Amino acid sequence: MAIGSGLGAQLGIAPEVTYGTFVAPTKFVEFTKESVVLKKTTAQSAGIAAGRLVPLASRRVVTQREAAGSIEMEFTNKAMGLLLQSLMGTSVTPVQQAATAAYLQTHILADSFGKSLTIQKGVPLTTGTVTRKNFKGCKVVSAEFSCEVGGMLTVSFEIDSKDCEETSVLATASYPSMAPFHFGQMGISFGDFGAETARDGIRKMTLKIERPMATDRFYANSSALKAEPITNGQVKISGSIERDYVSTDLDDLHTSDATTSLRWEFIGPEIAPTYNERVSFLIPAVKFDDAPPAVEGFDVVKNGLSFTGLFDGTNANKIEYMSADVTL
Repeated sequence: MAIGSGLGAQLGIAPEVTYGTFVAPTKFVEFTKESVVLKKTTAQSAGIAAGRLVPLASRRVVTQREAAGSIEMEFTNKAMGLLLQSLMGTSVTPVQQAATAAYLQTHILADSFGKSLTIQKGVPLTTGTVTRKNFKGCKVVSAEFSCEVGGMLTVSFEIDSKDCEETSVLATASYPSMAPFHFGQMGISFGDFGAETARDGIRKMTLKIERPMATDRFYANSSALKAEPITNGQVKISGSIERDYVSTDLDDLHTSDATTSLRWEFIGPEIAPTYNERVSFLIPAVKFDDAPPAVEGFDVVKNGLSFTGLFDGTNANKIEYMSADVTL
């Protein structure tokens, strides 16, 4: 029996072959918080019948079913591949580096149609019995990454799902040995693409990738369930930086509205000689929208910068992930 609290919870994921068709989870991720739940739309008959004061329970119907919510976690050196693929859209096969135990995943921003997941949530009763919630047809519609002084690299994935069922068997959770990336491993560089240079004074960084999708594709002959969401807007990339005012370099980019390339990465322990655990967020074209240094008292002057990620016309926005994972 599991512990009868959140300590006994589990979250398993698997890539789907067909949108909305359950696949037993094969990978389990550690999470800190989640809110993925079933949402149903109901309609109640309003027919008038002489003397009836309360609507009939038998005349209430479910007209639509779907699910949505978020999953928050520390970004670790293993098991992140499936979620990154669902976010970024490219079909990825980890590439072995030389003959070592290091494998590189390159997640290039692309249309994510056909990239859906089954997410199975195990929720413990107070008795220790773990109930299952099987979310089918899960699409990652946005993700926000964040890290600050003294903290871990964290990520929150926003999920849209076709449906939830509770009949498929709860998989037995197993976890690889893994560790989170953290502030002590963080580097942030700006400059010409491929030749970015590290910048000093940065205390916090956030990056958000939003994928607009038509998540309301409910049609006749579909048993109240939606068709796979379709991209219906350009991807929005945005972020913010908290920095002590050590230089005017980024402030000057805000003033001139010049374009710069951003490399945000975390470099962990060595997997094999010359190959370290790593996650790199590469945004080739960044414009600063806000960068006012504000004097708010006696303390060190802070420079809060917000930015928009764009396309430079040549180089792709991408996430590189080096780990010991042989498969996603």
